[in-house]
Amino acid sequence: QVQLAESRGGLVQAGGSLSLSCAASGRTFSVYTMGWFRQAPGKERSFVAAINRSGGSTYYADSVKDRFTVSRDNAKNTVDLQMNSLKPEDTAVYYCAATSGYYNDYTKPQYYRYWGQGTQVTVSS
Repeated sequence: QVQLAESRGGLVQAGGSLSLSCAASGRTFSVYTMGWFRQAPGKERSFVAAINRSGGSTYYADSVKDRFTVSRDNAKNTVDLQMNSLKPEDTAVYYCAATSGYYNDYTKPQYYRYWGQGTQVTVSS
């Protein structure tokens, strides 16, 4: 298994940028596809971005495409989410997640077995 821990989020003004990092420990990091999800108050957890095992393929929700960038460093066991041009609607608790399964669709939270504790990102207008 793997343990995941997100870096601290924060408060940022609309139009600003914030970077999140997720550190993994335990089993070999490179066997996992990594995902980022978020959950706003009163809403279901939703997909943000994912990156495959090698880092060669990335996937984004339409709402964050061209604003967010997911990357990973398998030597450091980390996955990062660079968030630019932030909007108030990006306010949520952000979670990193890991799956060792092979799927056609990595946007579904039920495919991810391991989760971090979440970190709050607040974007003010």
